[in-house]
Amino acid sequence: MRFLPRLGLSAALAIAAFLSWRLLLRSPARSHAGDLAPKAEEGFTLTLDTFLHVQQLRKTRLRAFCSRAGKATTLPSSRDERASLLRSLRVSTKLDLLYCQVPSAGLEEWHQLLEKLEEENVTLPAPLPYRRLHAKETRLSEFNRTERRAMLGSYTKVLFVRDPFHRLIATFLQGMGISPSFSSFVQEVLDSGTHNGSTAWKPLVSLCRPCLIQYDYVVMFGFLRQELGHLLRRAGLPAGSLLPELTDSQVQWTYRWLSEQMFSELSAQQKQRLSHFYRWDLAAFPFSSSFLSDHPSSADSWQK
Repeated sequence: MRFLPRLGLSAALAIAAFLSWRLLLRSPARSHAGDLAPKAEEGFTLTLDTFLHVQQLRKTRLRAFCSRAGKATTLPSSRDERASLLRSLRVSTKLDLLYCQVPSAGLEEWHQLLEKLEEENVTLPAPLPYRRLHAKETRLSEFNRTERRAMLGSYTKVLFVRDPFHRLIATFLQGMGISPSFSSFVQEVLDSGTHNGSTAWKPLVSLCRPCLIQYDYVVMFGFLRQELGHLLRRAGLPAGSLLPELTDSQVQWTYRWLSEQMFSELSAQQKQRLSHFYRWDLAAFPFSSSFLSDHPSSADSWQK
């Protein structure tokens, strides 16, 4: 019986996908520099110049956050600590790509794309200043210090970000928690804390260390297909026909509708604590339409 609410929400996804565009048209539009989600909903075509401009805005915001928050910008000397920090970072030595493995961020199509690219005879435009390893895609922490330094300096580094509340909903629907209701699941997340919690709902700033890793691209869920097309071409990799039919923009609409329903299930205290839990993500990235961004806690307490 405890899974019935989750099954009901899963069914609601299909219904909301059909109806959500009408609901969104009734909602006031909100925008923020670097947030392409509203434009994606309008069928906006992303040009290369706009893509590069948006990337600059996102990285400028991220650098400003890192400067204010005083986040670590160097690797710790302890081997165990380094492995802990870098365990979420994945590399493809054949494609010279590095990215952060973010749970519930809608990266299934990205992984499919990497598999296709791995199977292609891809010739990269510029040789690397060291011997190519041709190792199977793996964690960055598994390489030695010299190899890791070379990868961080030469590989194309990608950070995928998604509204933290949408990530939380996706985690709940995927059954990653043992709670029977969304409210009790949120309480489970809050009780676990930032340091002891599962990577499934861990904040991006803690999981991907964007103040430590200088990511070349910050790609936001909701506009993946067009952003990834420009990203691959800039990295010298084939795009076009290899890109899967990404459905992230339609899913984004659905999750906007779900967010309203599920946010209303939470108590005022849970909303405040949840906003505080993801305060760093909300400050570092332009999640202008997140329900958590509307809460006062996200704006005035992220530095605490």
